[in-house]
Amino acid sequence: MIQNKDLAARLRADANAQLSFFKASLRSDGGLAVLTREGQHRPNEPQELITTTRMIHSYALGKLAGAPDCDAIIDAGMAALWDRHRDTVHGGYNWSFDENGPVETDKLAYGHMFVLLAASSAKAVGHPDADRLLVDISEVIDARFWEPSANLMCDEFRQDWTPFSDYRGMNANMHGVEAHLSAFEVTGDRQYLTRAQDILSFFVDKMAANNGWRLPEHYTSDWQVDYAYEGNPMFRPKGTTPGHSFELGRLLIQAWDLDGRKDDAPVRARALIETALKDAWLPETGFAYTLDFDGSVRVRDRYWWPVAEAIGAVATLLKLDNSETDRAWYDRLWTAGFDLFVDHEHGGWVPEIDADGAQAEIQFVGKPDIYHALQADLYPLHDGVSGHYEGIKGVLTGA
Repeated sequence: MIQNKDLAARLRADANAQLSFFKASLRSDGGLAVLTREGQHRPNEPQELITTTRMIHSYALGKLAGAPDCDAIIDAGMAALWDRHRDTVHGGYNWSFDENGPVETDKLAYGHMFVLLAASSAKAVGHPDADRLLVDISEVIDARFWEPSANLMCDEFRQDWTPFSDYRGMNANMHGVEAHLSAFEVTGDRQYLTRAQDILSFFVDKMAANNGWRLPEHYTSDWQVDYAYEGNPMFRPKGTTPGHSFELGRLLIQAWDLDGRKDDAPVRARALIETALKDAWLPETGFAYTLDFDGSVRVRDRYWWPVAEAIGAVATLLKLDNSETDRAWYDRLWTAGFDLFVDHEHGGWVPEIDADGAQAEIQFVGKPDIYHALQADLYPLHDGVSGHYEGIKGVLTGA
């Protein structure tokens, strides 16, 4: 464990507060609601695939870590995936549903990668429906999203699998790495690890290494960087997103560890992580959300998830090297997390703050999920850089 007892106790307390807060998401009808900042249900909103899957994953982590009463959320999420999101006509998983049925029906690689993550985490806790979900989502990814010619994931289709754009993106592929490494850890099936490594090779060794260790987000159908692309300001912003460098750097080390530590992956991971730290850290504390391709700040808004992911990335470096520089960053990041984003009154992390450090609801209304911040609490509480399912067992019950 890389932190002192006082900080470890704060991480455990925050993880328990998050898990307690988001239990209010469970509705009386078995659905999962999104919450206001105070923990009330936000009315008249369909249940999205990203909510369902991240709640399964997070409460599976909570259960492994020793938190009480996690099964109800896991069960509700697994039922929603199989009975409500799953498209029994066309295959795959619809983006959202409400009491009347499917609402948004596009089939997105991004969402399907989280289905694979949820299935893997459910298997890690022995959920009885995990195996059928893991088989189904793996078949869908193999048939619909994996492009053997590129060894990468394509992005989006209509409900009947009709293509409607030529867009290719880093984000879905990055979460594909996360999900496939998790699937490998619970199944031992090497195809999952190989696919994760293929994706990492393209984005780290080809893209980041040739772009000043910054990650281009958007691509054409033949996987050329689309420098002009600008989509949804939250999920597909123009430029580069340093928070994704933190995630991909951590995942690169995880894959390296799982495959026997055969090369210099930590050196490349450090280049990704340190470049993002240097480029995006703001004088007022926190990270700029996006950068231009030369590393200059593009969008100065500050969100919770890049800080959470930077914590995970720097914690991973510390587990390998324990350098004074990494330690200083780790302490600085947790100070930002506790001072800016942790909601000490209600639990959970506030998703965004304005230039004056006050809570804002511009991009994120309410508290959208628990996933990023819970991992920031739990993964540093064990010594491994992979094997998180095994490593975090019982960490919330320790003194």
